[in-house]
Amino acid sequence: MPKTTTKTRETDADVEAFMAKVEPEGRREEAKTLIELFGRVTGEEPKIWGTNLVGFGSYHYKYESGREGTSLRTGFSPRKAKLSLYLMGTCSTPAAQAEQDRLLGLLGKHGLGKSCLYINRLEQVDLAVLEQLVRNNWNLMNERYPD
Repeated sequence: MPKTTTKTRETDADVEAFMAKVEPEGRREEAKTLIELFGRVTGEEPKIWGTNLVGFGSYHYKYESGREGTSLRTGFSPRKAKLSLYLMGTCSTPAAQAEQDRLLGLLGKHGLGKSCLYINRLEQVDLAVLEQLVRNNWNLMNERYPD
């Protein structure tokens, strides 16, 4: 099966220009906090993926079906309604799932998707717990996709 092209790819868009357009201003400030948090955890510079994702690092995946592509290793989108955090590796093992569940119980108000953590406002969550969730995700992605 041929390689497929994913819609969401790393771009050359300027992160600061993207951030300047984030509305409302409170969401922009939250996004700045997340850039600092993700940067501290990953050691990576933020990149814009697609039109509205701030990504840190990348990984190449290949499914048994033959489908493959490259995606952001972790990151977030500062959407108007909610912050969407992309935590791709946290459920990769039973131990990782148990630790994620424990941390989510301590996090504060949030919602979950398959690989997404949704937060209405950062003030509603414990930032130290959030940082540990991001760190765990980063470490698990690095184990699963070393390069």
